[in-house]
Amino acid sequence: MDGFQTKTPARAGLDYPIGDVPAPGETLEILPGLHWVRMPLPFSLKWINLWLIDDGEAGWTIVDTGMPLDDTKKAWRKIFEQKLDGRPVWRIIVTHMHPDHVGNAGWLSRKFPGAELWMSQLEYITCRMLVADTGREAPQAGIDFYRAAGWNEDQIKTYCDRFGGFGRGVSQMPDAYRRLVDGETIRLGGHDWQVIVGRGHSPEHACLFNAEQNVMISGDQLLPRISSNVSVHPTEPLANPLKDWLDSCRKLRGHVPEDALILPAHNEPFRGAHKRLDDLIRGHEVGLRRLKQRLGQAPRRVIDVFPSIFGRAIGDDVLSMATGEAIAHLRCLIGRGEATVSRDGDGVDWYTAA
Repeated sequence: MDGFQTKTPARAGLDYPIGDVPAPGETLEILPGLHWVRMPLPFSLKWINLWLIDDGEAGWTIVDTGMPLDDTKKAWRKIFEQKLDGRPVWRIIVTHMHPDHVGNAGWLSRKFPGAELWMSQLEYITCRMLVADTGREAPQAGIDFYRAAGWNEDQIKTYCDRFGGFGRGVSQMPDAYRRLVDGETIRLGGHDWQVIVGRGHSPEHACLFNAEQNVMISGDQLLPRISSNVSVHPTEPLANPLKDWLDSCRKLRGHVPEDALILPAHNEPFRGAHKRLDDLIRGHEVGLRRLKQRLGQAPRRVIDVFPSIFGRAIGDDVLSMATGEAIAHLRCLIGRGEATVSRDGDGVDWYTAA
């Protein structure tokens, strides 16, 4: 999920060409027919950027939806009353399945009967799977996963108590969707937009690039001031999402020009895509080198390597996401042949430099 993203200073070479920001319930036209919407979030990351696109006689397309909060729904209703010119929302595009992006998709589809949900397949299926966990007891696989990371019994109890919380941040999902596919071209606001899939932050994150106007809706795949959380989760404990993330950064660099206008999910629209992608890659590589050095000093548990990766103390409020990201770095080193792991008799994993 979003909300545990590492803050980094604004980098030299990034340009923020739009001086204003829209208030909740208001829109700001970025390009003809493409409107910027901001909605509140209930965690340290205070805002999410959403996009409202004029599709002419067909109606309107919304890209990402915000969380199902009373304030967000109130702001959407104001936009619907004042901005849609009597035409409906006919399509809802969701970049990926985290609640701040998909949370209102079901609510919107019921408010505008017939509105289509467009998502990539893995994002839709994963979202439906996680929502289905609501009301279940925490699985043994999850308990074993966090015990292996070095969590104590109180922390594991908290995990068990909170298990299934994903579904509380997502309104009831539509039962059907239209699949977005990497490389396909879709029509938005009278222009062709290419779907560019990135991985690592989520399973099959869809970015949208309009070459004619040189603009990309990047979701969480490319942000100007924060680095998206890249985590291993209990459902796939041997995954290597950091490799996927780094590969996706390089892929985006090859598809999107340096001077493209990037419309991110958080912070402000910017130019300087290549500089930012290079910085994201470099930052993770530095973290991997520091982590390998720490593993070379003595075997470490996951919770022991936090200082090598994060520039701040890790409290229990972000322990789950910090653990997932630390394991992602460790799995990346293992994938490169630079670290090994062994499990002791108590079910705790110990990592060592290879």
